[in-house]
Amino acid sequence: MQTRRETEQKEMSQGLMALLFSAPAVLIIAATILVPFLMAVFLSLHNWNLKRPGRERFIGLENYTDWLTDSDFWEPLRTTFTFAILAVVLIVFIALLISLLLNEKFPGRGVLRALLLVPWAIPSVVNALLWKWLLNPQYGLVNAIAFEIGIITEYQNVLGSMPSVMIWLVIAYSWIHIPLATLLLLSGLQTIPGDIYESAIVDGAGVWQRFLFITLPLLRPMLSIVIIFEMIFALKVFDIIFVLTAGGPADSTNVLGWTIYTETFRKLDFGAGSSVAMLLGAITLALAILFYVFLDRGVEQ
Repeated sequence: MQTRRETEQKEMSQGLMALLFSAPAVLIIAATILVPFLMAVFLSLHNWNLKRPGRERFIGLENYTDWLTDSDFWEPLRTTFTFAILAVVLIVFIALLISLLLNEKFPGRGVLRALLLVPWAIPSVVNALLWKWLLNPQYGLVNAIAFEIGIITEYQNVLGSMPSVMIWLVIAYSWIHIPLATLLLLSGLQTIPGDIYESAIVDGAGVWQRFLFITLPLLRPMLSIVIIFEMIFALKVFDIIFVLTAGGPADSTNVLGWTIYTETFRKLDFGAGSSVAMLLGAITLALAILFYVFLDRGVEQ
């Protein structure tokens, strides 16, 4: 029988072994996430413009206060929230419909599940380039189809004015994000016991009643995760803006991700760009916490 001292030594050796095996992962995380984050925090507290070398100096929270009192921050923030809300609503709505469909048994369900992964497998920039071709005002497929069926009488530049540019940005962005949301919701649906639905049918519950009082409440934890993830992804959107609109027309699609890019890599003001990135990170974290608290409230664990 092991003594208490031997048990403690065994647990200590197991802990050291676990630490040893996890050390490479910890080092990778530190190198790829923690170090860049700390560097960004450091830059955000300095006046650091590569166009004026040798003038770097510590300015504390001045970058933050300048942005918070500047319309160049609040207008992109409003655009970011507009885009994020529209995108998340569209993604969750369509993903929920598709997941409900794929949760039913019918011939070809496996093929449809496999095809669902195709948009998800496409890199974000490639997806943006694909939609840039589809929406081209001279030879785009969207214009061609709309012209052939009589919706329009001449080709339109849908990315040249509001609100059409925002609508198509949301559609192009959502197309590649719907598969992940669908798979997550489908996994949540498959954890719901079938006998609950059978009992509800026996009690005379209709399709809509089963959805409202069984599916939706039991799917709520996974639905919360999907909403939180998609909101985080949408708030930091950049690639599709970069390819399709570059913040235009007339800054109407200038989101915070684009502001960070222009400040950092066009104006070479790393201090200002890093401070916007920190503000966006803080906003995203606060929203994630709020969504988690309110969406997950009342759900039995």
